[in-house]
Amino acid sequence: MRGGRGARSQPEDIVLQNDKVTAFVALGWWPNNPGHVLVVPNPRYENLYDLPLEYGAAVHAASREVALAMKAVHGCHGVSTRQHNEPAGFQEVWHYHLHVFPRWEGDDLYLLSPYRRDTTLEERLPYARKLREFLSRKR
Repeated sequence: MRGGRGARSQPEDIVLQNDKVTAFVALGWWPNNPGHVLVVPNPRYENLYDLPLEYGAAVHAASREVALAMKAVHGCHGVSTRQHNEPAGFQEVWHYHLHVFPRWEGDDLYLLSPYRRDTTLEERLPYARKLREFLSRKR
């Protein structure tokens, strides 16, 4: 998946993958919420309206696994999920994806959206590695 300014996620970013979905540490991070994950169906669907129910169920099952892994390995206080449809719904990437954010008390995630930045693979690797190791033990 492409990020801003031509950046791309790498195979090393993947934390969970099966026949229906792939979950990977996102390129873009907000200041107080490092290591957020995107869960995407493997076939391309533009938005929620196009997403078949079986893939929607698989996305949410994977997001649950990722959320539990985040709590275990990052020690976050909670988790938020976010998904956008159409321009009025702030959809900026034209394929369905679900954000899974680690949350901490007072992290101001939604107030800091203008401060999102793209990351390097080196920054993402420790987060991906910890989540992948935890999730591989759960299978």
